[in-house]
Amino acid sequence: MQRQAEYALLLVLIIQNGLIVVRAFVAIEIPVEMRHQLVEQITRLKQHIPSTTVRWVRLEGIHLTLKFLGDVSLDKLDQITVLLEEVGLRHTPFRIDIGQFGCFPNPRRPRVLWVGVEDTSGVLINLQADLEGVLSQIGFKRETRPFHPHLTLGRVKRGAHNSTVRSLSAILEEVTIGDLGQVNVDEICLIRSDLKPTGALYTRIAMAKLEVIR
Repeated sequence: MQRQAEYALLLVLIIQNGLIVVRAFVAIEIPVEMRHQLVEQITRLKQHIPSTTVRWVRLEGIHLTLKFLGDVSLDKLDQITVLLEEVGLRHTPFRIDIGQFGCFPNPRRPRVLWVGVEDTSGVLINLQADLEGVLSQIGFKRETRPFHPHLTLGRVKRGAHNSTVRSLSAILEEVTIGDLGQVNVDEICLIRSDLKPTGALYTRIAMAKLEVIR
């Protein structure tokens, strides 16, 4: 794992309130083959949904977020990296099923369009809860909403008129996405997000393997 000195060379740093910070989150990276399948679904949805209504996710922006951290100081990244390694040693690799279409908060008032993620083993839920617990110990606020694993396809643009949202809702009621396949998960990643006019740029900062040591 990279440590603090290496981060200084790797990261494009943001200056905020006198601190050096990066925008970061913890996630499971999705194999490119599955991401291409999801982009195909986005292409299909674009045929029915006006481009002025939804901001679609790009191929490189598809990931399963476990914990959004926000702006993180450089010195704290090292702590997070150590905690991810420790969490990884408490959980075994597992498999997730990807498929089925949904919206947050619901199809009548859509804001986020997504494809679902299911883990019948229960490891994913336990892993995310473990991350919430250890990260709260170093100052990251616990998420109060239940964890609902998903892969975001698009977000309804801010300021969309109510009539536009109603029209979108009617379209989404007819959308179906079947089972797209399975993905093996054997690592979790700390990822940096740089917001740019052309969209966010994602860079892996660190990775921790899932491997219970017996």
